[in-house]
Amino acid sequence: MIRVVNLTAALGALGFGYVQDKLGHKLSLALTLIGWLVMVGLAYTATTPGRFWLAANIAGLCLGASQSAGRALVGYLSPKSHRAEFFGLWGLAFKLASILGPMTYGAVVWVTAGNHRMGMLLTGVYFVIVLILLARIDVKRGRRAALKRQA
Repeated sequence: MIRVVNLTAALGALGFGYVQDKLGHKLSLALTLIGWLVMVGLAYTATTPGRFWLAANIAGLCLGASQSAGRALVGYLSPKSHRAEFFGLWGLAFKLASILGPMTYGAVVWVTAGNHRMGMLLTGVYFVIVLILLARIDVKRGRRAALKRQA
């Protein structure tokens, strides 16, 4: 499963590069977050191996796509003179998320005496929070500020 998910992650990163060109960074990232929520719903309701494999492959697609879209948005909103700082902060946030997500999942499974479905569902709350935060980002204003800072 790990190999298959990594393959779908690569396909997601590659394919979503073209989607971003058409739809823009913010909408593309929002679509990947919605994809993550679909994956959570599928995994939560999975009662057959096929459904779980489908959820895992959607996770792979969304993993690659969301990483690609996130990096592209950070690059788009960062002034050239501060790109290292912006990507450093993005990298820190990404690492923090890769710790908090599994810790939250594990804590919920532990507290609920092994209820992996509840762990998956609660982890999905993070995607909802990020969608709400993303909705507040004014990409045009951010880009203008980045370009102004470069001048």
